[in-house]
Amino acid sequence: MFKKLPGDEARTLVSTTPDTAVVFRPAVVQTPAIITIVIFAWRLLSGLVRLTWRHPIALAVLTAPAVLGWLYGWRVALVAVTIPLSVLGPWALFDRPTFNAWVGWRLLAWWRLIWVYRRHWQPVMMISGLGRHLRGRDCLPRMLKVTCTSWADVVTVKMLSGQAVKDWADRTDHLAHGFGAVSCRVTVARAGRLLLTFPRCDPLAVPLPAVSVPETPSVGPVEVGKQENGQPWRLKVHGTHVLVAGATGAGKGSVIWSAVRGLLPAARAGLVELWALDPKLMELSYGRAVFGDRYAASPKECADLLDEAVSVMQERAGRFAGIQRNHIPTVDDPFVLVIVDEVAFLTAYQSDKGLRQRITAALATLTTQGRAVGVGVLAALQDPRKEVMNIRNLFPDKIALRLDESEQVDMVLGDGARDRGALADHISPIPEQGAGVGFVRLETSPDPIRVRAAYVSDADIRAMARDFVRGEAA
Repeated sequence: MFKKLPGDEARTLVSTTPDTAVVFRPAVVQTPAIITIVIFAWRLLSGLVRLTWRHPIALAVLTAPAVLGWLYGWRVALVAVTIPLSVLGPWALFDRPTFNAWVGWRLLAWWRLIWVYRRHWQPVMMISGLGRHLRGRDCLPRMLKVTCTSWADVVTVKMLSGQAVKDWADRTDHLAHGFGAVSCRVTVARAGRLLLTFPRCDPLAVPLPAVSVPETPSVGPVEVGKQENGQPWRLKVHGTHVLVAGATGAGKGSVIWSAVRGLLPAARAGLVELWALDPKLMELSYGRAVFGDRYAASPKECADLLDEAVSVMQERAGRFAGIQRNHIPTVDDPFVLVIVDEVAFLTAYQSDKGLRQRITAALATLTTQGRAVGVGVLAALQDPRKEVMNIRNLFPDKIALRLDESEQVDMVLGDGARDRGALADHISPIPEQGAGVGFVRLETSPDPIRVRAAYVSDADIRAMARDFVRGEAA
């Protein structure tokens, strides 16, 4: 009468009354005690080996005094503890960087692992939906290790089978608040493994002074500020195009003028030409002497200057065809950087339709064909919407400073950038705290990097232009 059911048989049915839920009596399998003991011993042994392998220094610090005290008495243990402390104390006091690199960050990572992440791992994973409860058992992603730097904790995680990076990127707020951090960023280490970055402090909270003008001419990546990890932020301008987006007062001028400062020696040597389009007449006019006759302000002058840049590009392409594929700056063929401040005024808000079409076509031509022949574009705008800037995807490298809306972050940096931690809409509008702070997404990496551009004051710009003119005269 009954068919055999999956996982049990019809004879184990408790009730077959109509309108009553079918209830199964689960089968109970008795596990021999020896198997349970073997499994427990194996897990204990493997856990000890793994703990020793991951935290040798912390274990040595804790176990060595105990072993010496048990073998030779408490006096020997006290001496064994006092001698290292007498060495570590002065080391930490007089040479803090090397002490942190060898000891400090490792001990902090061990403490954060035990007290913060391991203690809260199970509830945070289950409540955020990254863990699963199957057959009476919690299936959790595995935390592999915790590494501390001067400003953040980096947690390496092995995902559950079947999980995607988006599952974690959508829950960065859950992870940040669950582990007591202000934010969380998700990056891919390799297949199946993620790096979760939890900042402990903000190393970019203090404004940076203007970067010194380099002594040697170079068109390579120019230093314009500092990254969140403490390393200099070097912006590549030769061989690419850069789009800088940010609200009013976000610090777009700091990025532009810092890049100009880095290229001044090369411009003085004739290896770089700086062309400026300044429709607002407020930003680039301070250093007009740096640009010489390659400066345009009115829409018609901007269109003419862009057409001239297209002509230079096409002339070089004709000469380079079949001879070379990459541009090498020389005095005869210098690198041309076209700087456009508030590009949306020229591409969207320009009332003259003919000029608007000319400017848009010239920018599209330069951004699609210019970098191979040594013509780059550095453009800045406030509103990154498609109807305002329909060629934004032609810029390989993008910088998102403070933005007004969360949707604008993905418009500038690409889909999913905000989910991976690029919270450009959360940057403080207070100039001392947020001006120049932003996120960079490079063509070679999809992961956004938090940076801060150095502040270049009006006095710095005037001094820079004055020194540049004097250098040319010499």
